[in-house]
Amino acid sequence: MKKTVEIINELRAYESEREWFEFKLNWSNAKEIGEYISALANSAAYEGRKNGYLVWGISNKTHEVEGTTFDPNSEVKGEPLKHFLARQLYPENNFNFDETVIDGKRVVLLTIPAAKISPLSFNDERFIRIGSSKEKIRKYPEKESFLFQILRTGFPTMENTPSDYQDLTFEKLFIYYGAKGLPLNRTTFKRNLGLLTEDGKYNILAQLLSDDSHMSIRVALFSGKTKADMMFAVREFGNQCLLYTLDDILRYGDVLNVMQADERDRVVERKEVPLFESDAFREAVVNAFVHNAWVTKNEPMITVFSDRIEILSRGTLAPEQTLEGFYSGVSVPVNKKLSDLFLQLHISERTGRGVPTIVKAYGKKAYEFLENAIVVKIPFNWINVMVERSGSKNKQKPLSKTQQKILALIKENPSITKALVAETLYLGKTTVDNGFSVLKDSGYIERVGSRKKGYYKILKDD
Repeated sequence: MKKTVEIINELRAYESEREWFEFKLNWSNAKEIGEYISALANSAAYEGRKNGYLVWGISNKTHEVEGTTFDPNSEVKGEPLKHFLARQLYPENNFNFDETVIDGKRVVLLTIPAAKISPLSFNDERFIRIGSSKEKIRKYPEKESFLFQILRTGFPTMENTPSDYQDLTFEKLFIYYGAKGLPLNRTTFKRNLGLLTEDGKYNILAQLLSDDSHMSIRVALFSGKTKADMMFAVREFGNQCLLYTLDDILRYGDVLNVMQADERDRVVERKEVPLFESDAFREAVVNAFVHNAWVTKNEPMITVFSDRIEILSRGTLAPEQTLEGFYSGVSVPVNKKLSDLFLQLHISERTGRGVPTIVKAYGKKAYEFLENAIVVKIPFNWINVMVERSGSKNKQKPLSKTQQKILALIKENPSITKALVAETLYLGKTTVDNGFSVLKDSGYIERVGSRKKGYYKILKDD
């Protein structure tokens, strides 16, 4: 079991309180504590958490340790507080008080197991957290209904949630697996990949992997730094097998990395200067797919501003994922089946390098945890552009990985066409054109002969 100090510090690491934990200082109203136990137990179940927590001695604004005089062994009208609370809770809840010292100051932790079987009530009233407020759950019938559903059938996942579409086909999935050298068995693939609910219906995972996922990922490009600025382009990727959608978005990322986002000639050298770390972008997109709350029928979203890319995934961290483990690469995927599938197809790795790659490039500040979403912010590398502008024109810039691949293909086949390069490397026309331009301008290749019958002469190696 985790130690009390470890749990408290994990809670303090969050930017703000969540529905399943609350910070207090010296507050000791017994009736209010009972209502909070009900609210936190029900909210923990609603959020898929094992426990809810109430902590005394921590500032709810700064999360700094201030200490507390609260006494969990006090009496209420001649009755021990613990007995007073337990007597009015239904069904039974094995809550537990623990005391510890952090930075020389006393802190009290109340651990509250999540509601099971039925919502937890106090004095015949059920409560739940709405944001940071405690409310009577009967005021929110949709949340109450959803809580009962969770307690009856379990927390909704891609595997146990049936798709709204049951006429799914999977030809593209067979082609994708076959291209990876992993042919699927048409008789057993549905069970092997976990595409069916217990009662044999197609689930959300099946929908995403089908020929028509009925979901699309939007990539919007804005001219400025906010969504209040003009949106001059929007691309929709999807409504096909999710694996192909992922490939399409990653290829589009290569295009974004060499093209000017607002289509204006403010920085002519940009085609030679990567705007962002391609590895970080790739990991952020893959993570967004793996950790997105697909069961809510909301897709990830990518937004390109003049100074950054934001990659948003719906939902929050997996219930057992700690922030410390998240940043260090000890990943607990929100969608385990999808994560396992990505590993099988070598789209991601078991090494947990995704988040550490992003943090290494841009620091922990790249991540923003919203109430119902996680955003990765990848800033553009404008500094290098300015250096390129002001520095020596004779300074040789190293080739990018994409340019190196193009050069390697030209060495193998000097008569190769741009169209064949694009097809071989899965690149867009703009990326290939820019790659050839860089190779020619940098003195790596030279075109010899006519456009139709000529070839590329290699002048130097990378």
